[in-house]
Amino acid sequence: MNRTERQEIFLTDFFDVLWRRKWGIIAPTLAVAVIAGVVSFLLPAAWEVDAVFQPSKFLLQTEQGQLIEVLVVDPKQVASQVNQASYTAVIAKELNLDLRDFPRLRAEHLTDTHLVRIAVRDEDVERGKSVLNSLFSQLKTELDRKIEVEIKSIDGQISAKQNEIKENEIKIRDRKNEIDLRRLTIEDKKNEIKVKENDILRKDADIRQRVLDVQSREIEKERNLKSIEFERNKIKISEERMASILEEMKSVKGRIDDLEKQVRKVLEERKAGEDAISLLLYSNEVQQNLRYYNTLDEKLSLERVARENSEMNIRNHEQNMRQMDTQAAQLEAQKDALRAELETIKNEIAIKKTEIGKVGTEIVAVNNEIEKTGNKIESLKKEIELLNDKKARIDHARLVKEPTSSLYPVSPKKKANILAAFFIGLVVFTTLAFFLEYLAKVKAVRRAG
Repeated sequence: MNRTERQEIFLTDFFDVLWRRKWGIIAPTLAVAVIAGVVSFLLPAAWEVDAVFQPSKFLLQTEQGQLIEVLVVDPKQVASQVNQASYTAVIAKELNLDLRDFPRLRAEHLTDTHLVRIAVRDEDVERGKSVLNSLFSQLKTELDRKIEVEIKSIDGQISAKQNEIKENEIKIRDRKNEIDLRRLTIEDKKNEIKVKENDILRKDADIRQRVLDVQSREIEKERNLKSIEFERNKIKISEERMASILEEMKSVKGRIDDLEKQVRKVLEERKAGEDAISLLLYSNEVQQNLRYYNTLDEKLSLERVARENSEMNIRNHEQNMRQMDTQAAQLEAQKDALRAELETIKNEIAIKKTEIGKVGTEIVAVNNEIEKTGNKIESLKKEIELLNDKKARIDHARLVKEPTSSLYPVSPKKKANILAAFFIGLVVFTTLAFFLEYLAKVKAVRRAG
């Protein structure tokens, strides 16, 4: 016998058993279904009250500028706490409910959302709503407490940054005042430089005047040298004239002496009877020579006076030259002193210009510091804006869906209970029918044996 024939024989036996014992299966199954229906109609009706809850959350901006939601508590954790009856005792105490009659709370995290669905089945719809409202109040208090900590943290950060901004603004004001002081210092030094430059102009004018004075002294000295040379030439001429006059006077003196000798000789000869005319002639000639000698002597005196005047002029000119040299030396010394003062003033100007450059560099550095501080203030303001945005984006725990009861009772489920009882009875009594058939065959085999 092949497999197909064996299956056909088995199915035939199976249906034969079902047919022979059909009332033993159908009658009790219908009885069980009727009993389930009666019991379902007798049980009190219960409604399901549910609400959708959103835990506290806030938005956080990443470094890339994207906004992400950050939950204070994971919705799965909230659902787990509700399912573990963590809030049952508190709610029962708040609503004055007996824990033995307290309806069972159920919660589930809605997939791909940050929402939690909480539900309760109760015969009293209003009591179920009160339970859910109380549960929401407990959850909100607990979660919002954490949000308040976050808000206080944000407020603290904002306050700290605002204080930092004020400090930086004060710092900027101080730096600006410092710049003003440095600019005043620069102006003072520039004024000092102008004064020094005016001093330089005066010193240059004084030096030029000293140079002109020295040159005028040199010219005067040259003039005195020429005058001395002239006077010396005059003295030389006067000496030559005096020598000539002295020679002439010596010659005249000799002639006078000769004439006097001749006169004495004539007088002696007159005593001897010489002619008086010769005596008179000699006497006249002697007088003429004497007058001429006196004239020469006067000329000699005049030449001597002229020489003495020339020598005096030479001494005066030499004294003037010495005075000119002294004055020129003094002028040179003054000129050197003025040049030294000029160099000192120029060095002072160079130093002041260096100081101005340093102050200018300091001003640039302070301006850069002010700019950096300003940028820091702007950055702090942006951070404060982000914190305010973060604070504004904080969502407290809220009910997305208010507690709402089902339109129809959710239990007992009469049709479902009847169908379930019918199918369960059918399976149980069918199995029992096959078991009884098996026992009957075993007994028949024993009787036959």
